[in-house]
Amino acid sequence: MRTSLTPGQNQTSTEPAGFADNGDPRAHILALLSGTWKFTALHAFVDLRCADHLQSGPLTIEELADRCQADPTSLGRLLRTAAALHLVATVRPGTYALTDAGTLLCTTSMDSMRPGVVVMGEPTSWEAMGTLAQTVRTGTSPIAAAHGSLYEYYHRRPELLQAFEAWMTSRSRAFAESLVAAHDFTGVRTVADVGGGNGTILAAILEAHPQTSGILFELDQVLPGAKSYLTSRGIAERCDLVAGDFFTAVPAGADVYVLANVVHNWDDEDALRILRAVRDAMTGGSRALFLDYLLPDDDQPHFGKFMDMRMLALFGGGRERTHAEYLALLDRAGLRADHITALPVGAGLIQASRLPD
Repeated sequence: MRTSLTPGQNQTSTEPAGFADNGDPRAHILALLSGTWKFTALHAFVDLRCADHLQSGPLTIEELADRCQADPTSLGRLLRTAAALHLVATVRPGTYALTDAGTLLCTTSMDSMRPGVVVMGEPTSWEAMGTLAQTVRTGTSPIAAAHGSLYEYYHRRPELLQAFEAWMTSRSRAFAESLVAAHDFTGVRTVADVGGGNGTILAAILEAHPQTSGILFELDQVLPGAKSYLTSRGIAERCDLVAGDFFTAVPAGADVYVLANVVHNWDDEDALRILRAVRDAMTGGSRALFLDYLLPDDDQPHFGKFMDMRMLALFGGGRERTHAEYLALLDRAGLRADHITALPVGAGLIQASRLPD
């Protein structure tokens, strides 16, 4: 059983009355401070597997505490907060049911966002975010300094790597749906997904366009999982899986090259190496599609600006870029941005072509 919010309930703000930013700068700072408290409540809700236990229907605090092996009084306080965050709703006093948002935290949910909470809340990442000031002072991510890169850190921890890959797959589904809706692939014979992980985005394109074949270009160790995934989607026979290093070369001759959430992982010099490899592989009629957060060039609020703080803390050189910074990078790589589309997932889609030599 899931509970939707009833008409009249606040569906956008999680601030109690008198706390929301109402022009008082003190209220604004308090609202910012509460971000940490909200996330810790979210992480505790996930770590205790509350959503999994509530998936089959409403439970009392005592029933849920027994299943979570938790203190009933403390759990009651957590659930009260989870209700304020619209993860659960009160069915009757002391009994809670999942909301639609809370269902996204179930392990078995198709679009589960649970792995994202696990990844964000694991101790090393949490500590890195908490020492952001030191990263700003030194310009060096503590994870990059200690482990080489965030990916190397994950690869030494199989359970964490599994959660990270699940989170990337969940995010990619949203990007894939937006890309297929926003871009016309009519007449495209071959799509190369560069750094495409398990092939979630490529699969969505091929399913929507039966006349198109695909190339998934990834590291050798990623391809076995990608093959299993593409087989499960029934399109493996239309895909070539190619192992390689996108810093040096990518498969030549595709009609469309897709790079989704790739460029933002790297500093400008490494990003240029990737972009130039793509440019070298393109023909005069090819086009490249880049999906990344494109930050406004002014002070407008944007989700990508907050994401950039995560990039700063956790990645060695990765960063989100403004429109101007991204387009300048493409130009340096010999690519021209022909069209930019804002996607519902908050990212931007840049269609680019190869500049003449």
